[in-house]
Amino acid sequence: MPHAIAKDDVRLYFEEAGSGTPIIFLHEFAADHTNWEPQMRYFSRGHRCIAYSARGYPPSDVPQSADVYTYDYFYTDALAVLDHLGIERAHFIGLSMGSYSSLQVALNAPARALSMTLAAVGAGSDLENLDAFRAQCVANAEQYEAIGSVEVAKVTREAPSRIPFLLKDPRGHADFYAALARHDAKGSANTMRSFQGKRPSIYTMTDAIRRVPTPALILCGDEDDNCIGPSLFLKKHLPAAGLSFFPKSGHVLNLEEPALFNEMVERFIALVEAGRWPVRDPRSLVAAVV
Repeated sequence: MPHAIAKDDVRLYFEEAGSGTPIIFLHEFAADHTNWEPQMRYFSRGHRCIAYSARGYPPSDVPQSADVYTYDYFYTDALAVLDHLGIERAHFIGLSMGSYSSLQVALNAPARALSMTLAAVGAGSDLENLDAFRAQCVANAEQYEAIGSVEVAKVTREAPSRIPFLLKDPRGHADFYAALARHDAKGSANTMRSFQGKRPSIYTMTDAIRRVPTPALILCGDEDDNCIGPSLFLKKHLPAAGLSFFPKSGHVLNLEEPALFNEMVERFIALVEAGRWPVRDPRSLVAAVV
């Protein structure tokens, strides 16, 4: 099995397909590298595509200490995969947790990102509810350790932002949560406790986000309530951002609406590569009323 080596010697399993300008896919908490298969098949027709499983998600390594599951490990893991493959720059496509890591790459290593697609980004950022969100992450981590992934998956599949997937594609929804039930409970608990439960809210990064030059496409389901506000926030403050809402859609956009997702992202990447995705023209801004 091919593995890249992270800065702390954690092995990260990856798969690749195709040739051309590189694209790297970063998965969400409830997923792993396999959930990008519809995109790997589609985009590898014209690009070199890489999908990897984050630390804690077999066949990547599962470190036992929660201390090495913080958000800075996750975004530098993505760079480690690129380094292993000799790739200097790539288009980053992330969903949820993967979107947060993609944004961190743009904030901390902007020269590595040709573009970033931020899908279902920003859940848990609401400052008024941040303490409650973090407490819930700790409780979720303890639940993984107490009852295991199989039982947790039965609860997670009924979360509000997952219901649109169930309604439009029961078969796909069932497959997704059957895969979640096979996740390593320790890895999931550590990810929930450290990455999910301790990452800074994007609302605390306004000044840094305003300085990010990376072309960005923000995608959000209109029934993914926890991500609507953060998506609008990022559209407002990222200089070169576009925003699209998917109608009647929840959190798992790349699997709920794979054709629409692929079409939107393909157009975005084509415009970026053609130099036609500029920063927002100041003339398009609404002038303040005095």
